[in-house]
Amino acid sequence: MDIRGAVDAAVPTNIIAAKAAEVRANKVNWQSYLQGQMISGEDCEFIQRFEQKRNPEEKQELLQTEGNQCAKTFINLMTHISKEQTVQYILTMVDDMLQENHQRVCIFFDYAKRGKNTAWSYFLPMLNRQDLFTVHMAARIIAKLAAWGRELMEGSDLNYYFNWIKTQLSSQKLRGSVEAGAVSTSDSSQYVQCVAGCLQLMLRVNEYRFAWVEADGVNCIMGVLSNKCGFQLQYQMIFCVWLLAFSPQMCEYLRRYNIVPVLSDILQESVKEKVTRIILAAFRNLLEKSTERETRQEYALAMIQCKVLKQLENLDQQKYDDEDISEDIKFLLDKLGESVQDLSSFDEYSSELKSGRLEWSPVHKSEKFWRENAVRLNEKNYELLKILTKLLEVSDDPQVLAVAAHDVGEYVRHYPRGKRVIEQLGGKQLVMNHMHHEDQQVRYNALLAVQKLMVHNWDVSGVFLESTAYKGFWAGWLVEVENHSAVSL
Repeated sequence: MDIRGAVDAAVPTNIIAAKAAEVRANKVNWQSYLQGQMISGEDCEFIQRFEQKRNPEEKQELLQTEGNQCAKTFINLMTHISKEQTVQYILTMVDDMLQENHQRVCIFFDYAKRGKNTAWSYFLPMLNRQDLFTVHMAARIIAKLAAWGRELMEGSDLNYYFNWIKTQLSSQKLRGSVEAGAVSTSDSSQYVQCVAGCLQLMLRVNEYRFAWVEADGVNCIMGVLSNKCGFQLQYQMIFCVWLLAFSPQMCEYLRRYNIVPVLSDILQESVKEKVTRIILAAFRNLLEKSTERETRQEYALAMIQCKVLKQLENLDQQKYDDEDISEDIKFLLDKLGESVQDLSSFDEYSSELKSGRLEWSPVHKSEKFWRENAVRLNEKNYELLKILTKLLEVSDDPQVLAVAAHDVGEYVRHYPRGKRVIEQLGGKQLVMNHMHHEDQQVRYNALLAVQKLMVHNWDVSGVFLESTAYKGFWAGWLVEVENHSAVSL
């Protein structure tokens, strides 16, 4: 899928479009503002002439000849009038004007330059207002100025805007509005979609992709996708992942996030073609835009581990109106098929571990695998061991905990020198903590792992075995093993 042919991210959501239509219909009595000395005669005269230009050619001619006055009038009206309905009307006019012709952002850049300001500096304060429509119209205008303008938003302005987007996507403010009865749950979700649209627009610019990543924006996207959000927001967030993955550097950076498992879960459950299409496009970018062979292989293995290959085979049986889907399916089938041929048992294990979704696949209980590969868990500064111990710390899935504890035991059994490493990483204490887990499989595998950690360390194990505190532990351990063996038989 070509970025130039992608759906316009600025298309308004229903609630914004409906409210904007309502705002346009309520014309403002500018004369009353003039009489009340709230606006100047110059601004009053221009805004009335602007409103009368129904013909696109006439409006364009006015903006070409009086662009500075246009920007000046809109900004004066916006900053000097406090009535919310009028501010909404002004912002809607500005948004319409920019949407009709992207080049018109220059009007605001030229005006701002004269005052040694930035084009978006006039709109950023609007993000603090209470009215959701006003706030989100201002946000749309800022995104258009930043994405379509000749100057890049930078520094504190960009940090402020991206932090605002992250806060809105977390829905904290909107949840408060829902609870207060200010907006409905449906309206709330559509306002979040509007914010996502702003991010989509921003991330079309390569420089903003790097800034978003530096602002910890990927975690924000993954947080939204990990929650059960609606398909439209799913599409928009994955669209952002797709945009990020156009950069080889970004593909390299995205390796640290569990993107593939999250997207594969959504793909499996997706009933909307647009969501399927954007996931496939994102997967393709991750494989196609990565310049490092190791990075491509890691993404491919993650997709194989998450059973994307099977999903692709099922999707390949269907008919699509969109040629992009068929092309992406073919590309992914070819690339993943090649990776399967080169897949070693260690690659399989490494990919499964990095996905965070451990299961009792054959490698875990293979004596040959551990005999040949235990020492390889030390590679890259113990990268895989660190992941293994982290899973013992953060996972709440009993199967993951049981397999992780088992693997720690097998690692030290086949590589005794690794006991010190496990202890330094905190793995020993974590395994011991799980000896009292409510799940029998977790307890059993934790107990076995502790035995393997202790068995050759006679100085420690002797003290351990003789201590009153742990005699009960070993008695319980023997009962656990006997019970487990009986069940197995």
